[in-house]
Order: sequence, then C-alpha cells, then structure tokens
Amino acid sequence: MQKLQGKVAVITGGNSGIGLATAQRFVGEGAHVFITGRRQPELDEAVKLIGKNVTAVRGDIANFADLDRLFATVKREKGQIDVLFANAGTGGFAPLGAITEEQFDSVFDVNVKGTLFTVQKALPVLRDGASVILNASIVATKGMQALSVYSATKAALRSFARTWSVDLKARRIRVNAISPGIIPTPGYTNALGMNDAQIDQFVGGSLPGIPLGRPGTADEIAKAVVFLASDDSSYVAGAELFVDGGLAQI
Repeated sequence: MQKLQGKVAVITGGNSGIGLATAQRFVGEGAHVFITGRRQPELDEAVKLIGKNVTAVRGDIANFADLDRLFATVKREKGQIDVLFANAGTGGFAPLGAITEEQFDSVFDVNVKGTLFTVQKALPVLRDGASVILNASIVATKGMQALSVYSATKAALRSFARTWSVDLKARRIRVNAISPGIIPTPGYTNALGMNDAQIDQFVGGSLPGIPLGRPGTADEIAKAVVFLASDDSSYVAGAELFVDGGLAQI
C-alpha cells in the first residue's frame, strides 16, 4: 500500500532541489501535492516533471499575502492538509565582521519568520493528527565558517519543532525537523550564491568528515521526509532526523 494514499500535502519551495524530489516521492506514494516557489518558469517545469496530482501556487513564504492565497487555494480545492513540509529557505555566506543588516533581515525573514507564519497560517486547514516537517540543517549543530546567520535560522527551526509539538499536542499534530547534510542542489547556487567550482570545493572539503564518504542526494532526503509524513513515524514528535551520512554525529 502507498504510504500517503489519499493524503493532501503542501511543500513550500517545491519547485527544485529537495522540495521537488519530495513532491515526486509524495505523489509516488499516493498524495496530491501543492507546491510553491517564487519563479513561475521553475514551477511550470516542476509540474511537468511530477506529472500528476500536483498543483503549483506561485509565492514567497516571506509574503503574507502569498501565504494567504496558498492556503485559500488548498482549502477551496481539497479542504484540508494532511502533511506540511516547510521546506523553503534561503541563505548566504558572510563571516562575523562582514555581516550586513540587509543580509541578516533577508535570511531571518524567509527562514524564521516565513516558516513560522507558513505553519501558523496553515493551522485552520491542517487536520487534527497531521504531520508538519521543518527543513532544518546540520549547520544548526556543526560550526561552519561564514554561515553564522544561516545556522542561527536553522537552529530556530529545530527549536520550533520542540515548542510547536507542545503547542499543538491537543490536536495531535506531529512536528518534526529534518536536517540534511551535504546535499548539492540548485539551492547551493540560487540561495547560497556558489558557482560550480565553489560547490566542488565545499563538497570535497566536507568528505573527510562524512563517515559514508560521499555527499547525499535530494531523493535520499525525500525518502526520509516520506517517513516523517507517513504513519510509519506515528510515535515520532519533536524530533530531529539527521540525513547526513553521519557528518553531524562524529
């Protein structure tokens, strides 16, 4: 039996990378998926790749009007949400001493404020017993050079998984965080501003610390998100699932 048969899922940032891979997995497991993204051409391409049981709604999670439109669309078309994967995020490199107010505000507005209000605005549409998954990162645990602002936002998401599990316990809504490791995706370029040579250098420099000896793939993260979304994780709440080849565990 498909793990998400008949369920309705929302994935923010579902137009590329981990979000797109997860949308493909969710549909393969029987769900209807709503995906968001800021760029319409990428959304259109993602819909073609997913192929069926997908609805794209263009929007930015830092924009409250976009969030309201997203959840109004879901309510009108499907009524309720069974799974919410708050995946959308941004970042950037800047060492302490070179961090600007603009960079700080832009990253916190999307990753922290945007994620918080994504979940809060979804609450009227989330069914009791739903699963919420937050896309955190190993950088909330590992100290990585020039990533202090981005890392702090991901630490906030880890905290949200704990506190929201308590806030929502009366509705039996499970909130968990997934923390990917080194997963080369378009986000390395679009969000972090890295070119191909910088990505190769970053990945290569990380390999000695990964017990499995390789970077991961977006699909490997997606399979773990399916676990947290499905009844297979029915007794998992407030947890952080590392999918990092062991990098943050040693």
